[in-house]
Amino acid sequence: MSKSRVWKFHNDVDTDQIIASQYLLLPNIDEMKGYTFESLDPDFAKKAQAGDVIVAGENFGCGSSREQAPSVLKALGIKAVVAKSFARIFYRNAINVGLPVIICKDLYDDVNELDEVELDLLAGSIAFGEKEYTCTKLPELMQTILNTGGLINYLNNGEV
Repeated sequence: MSKSRVWKFHNDVDTDQIIASQYLLLPNIDEMKGYTFESLDPDFAKKAQAGDVIVAGENFGCGSSREQAPSVLKALGIKAVVAKSFARIFYRNAINVGLPVIICKDLYDDVNELDEVELDLLAGSIAFGEKEYTCTKLPELMQTILNTGGLINYLNNGEV
């Protein structure tokens, strides 16, 4: 397992805060990703690195059903979003685009931005310092969908 840097966000982060609606007019996700979290941290997209993890409070991804919200996070190389809870549509969209979303009730209160954690998706655990947190252990089918890069890739590969 490798260490991942933490970016920490509050409760009720909505999809418009992840990627504002005016950027949905851009032609593709690669052009949109530079505006990720612009209203919360204008430099986030420049600072984020592949393998980083988002850690958030309750109800992450609330708001609209835009699939671009998890897509821009994945395009930036975010390894996973770990939150106390997720809006259902964001959770489904994230799995569909191949972005791991992990429920972990206790991690948020213990970590700070730029701390480093070790995420084990298969075991459903996160290590931080001397502590190990039990998190969502995704069912085998969901893990397979994530491993193939999302639902469309899974279906195109004839996995059904």
